Amino acid sequence: MTPTSSLKPHIVTLGTAGGPRWWAEADTGERTGIATAVVVGDAFYLVDFGQGAGRRLSQSGLQLKDLRALFITHLHSDHVYDLAGLGIFGLYALTDRVDSPVRIIGPGNRGELPAVSPRAVVEPRPLAPEKPTPGTRQMFEQLMKAHATDLNDRILDSLRPSPLDIFHAEDIQIPAASGYHPNNNPTPDMEPFEVYRDELVTVTAILVEHPPVAPAFAFRFDTAEGSVTISGDTAYTQNMITLAQDTDLLLHEAIDFGWVESLYADKTDESSRASRDHHYKSHTSVREAAKLAEIAGVGHLALHHLVPGSAPESVWQEAGQHFSGTFTVPRDLDTIPFARQR
Repeated sequence: MTPTSSLKPHIVTLGTAGGPRWWAEADTGERTGIATAVVVGDAFYLVDFGQGAGRRLSQSGLQLKDLRALFITHLHSDHVYDLAGLGIFGLYALTDRVDSPVRIIGPGNRGELPAVSPRAVVEPRPLAPEKPTPGTRQMFEQLMKAHATDLNDRILDSLRPSPLDIFHAEDIQIPAASGYHPNNNPTPDMEPFEVYRDELVTVTAILVEHPPVAPAFAFRFDTAEGSVTISGDTAYTQNMITLAQDTDLLLHEAIDFGWVESLYADKTDESSRASRDHHYKSHTSVREAAKLAEIAGVGHLALHHLVPGSAPESVWQEAGQHFSGTFTVPRDLDTIPFARQR
């Protein structure tokens, strides 16, 4: 690439829906699980890899050989659903990456379980009590081990590399000075901190508010030609404003609380009430996302991780009434540039 050529930084929305479910296709078309490709020059980076992301990646025209790193905002299933597929199918496209493995960068081990919902009548028993809160590294290794029968066939009979050799999963180290604690202080006020750097991008992270999961991160990619910030799942929080300050493009989650009420408002069982509680304390309304972008001085706001994924477009367009910059509600496989315009 010559010094005068453009990196043409842009994102591709591989998946735009949130939530651990398969959404029914609505008149507005199908949205698959959350995943975003950040493309800079000839390289690209992934943020989250939800249900359908592998298929969308193949449809996008991006080549897996150009993948530098995958960043995971948090370890809820709808953000990592296709991670096992990436590890397994990557054997065929990334054979030559043994000496320069693709980094998988995400939250570490929570360290302790969250508190039980106060709505519980009988205290539930956690799954896998011997290892109940694996972080990114442990989770990826366990996923690959679960497929050992298949993978050992490929390794021994077809002489393919192990996915543990072509991918390097690692846990983000949260600055000790932040005062972070998974239960007592999961979203302390803090400054962004660097988690990745190469010749094309610098990636910084900040803790966001998505109880009960902890840690949960948002990421910002800064390039020589522009920046993009991706919220992950979060309630409205000052840390997002701090990370997104003057960013060229902000991809922020949004939920339709009218849909939440339609599901749970007339239900009295403890599971339904606890689920309703979770949505309100852990997600951002359309109007709040627009307010946050306005305060942060964002150039372009795009809503994604849309819940429900089958909602009509009009639900999300409300944000445009509360944001003075460029506003977009992308669909799967849309491309949005983030080259600096201001």
